[in-house]
Amino acid sequence: MLTLNVNGRQQQIDVDATTPLLYVLREDLALNGAKFGCGLGQCGACTVLMDDKAVFSCITPVGVSEGRRITTLEGLGTADHPNPLQRAFIDEQAAQCGFCIAGMIMRAQALLRHNTAPTQKELREHMRPNLCRCGTHMRILAAVQRAAAAMRSAAMEPSSREVRR
Repeated sequence: MLTLNVNGRQQQIDVDATTPLLYVLREDLALNGAKFGCGLGQCGACTVLMDDKAVFSCITPVGVSEGRRITTLEGLGTADHPNPLQRAFIDEQAAQCGFCIAGMIMRAQALLRHNTAPTQKELREHMRPNLCRCGTHMRILAAVQRAAAAMRSAAMEPSSREVRR
C-alpha cells in the first residue's frame, strides 16, 4: 500500500511500486489530464509536477512518488476557474487537437513557479522536451509569456489585506 499526495489530497493506492505513475493517475485515481503518448518519456504528453518539477509520469515508477507532492492538470484550476496559465492557453488558442496541452501546461507551470520572467531562450529550452504534433508551438510559447506577464502583474498588485490610506 502506497500513500500519495496528489493535488493536495492523500491517496491510498494498492499497486506494485514499479507501476508507472501515469497508470495510477489515470486508472486508479481517474485523473485523465496526463495522456499516454509514447510510453518512453519522449513526447511529454504525460508530464506532471513532482515537488514542482516536471516529470514524465509514463516512465516514473509510482514508488518514487511516495512522500512527494504530485500535481496534475486537475490540480491547477477548473473549467470555471482556470489558473493564469490555463487562462492564457485558452486566450491564445494554444490547443489544436489538445492531446499535448496538459503536458505543455504542466511543464510551463514548473517553469513559472520558479521564474515568472523567463527569457525567450529560457522558455524555449524549458519547453523543448514536450512535443506538439499539430505545430502550435508558437501559440504555446505566447500563452506561457502571457501567463508570466499576468503572474508578474498580480504579484505587483497591493494585497487586499493592506490598509489603504
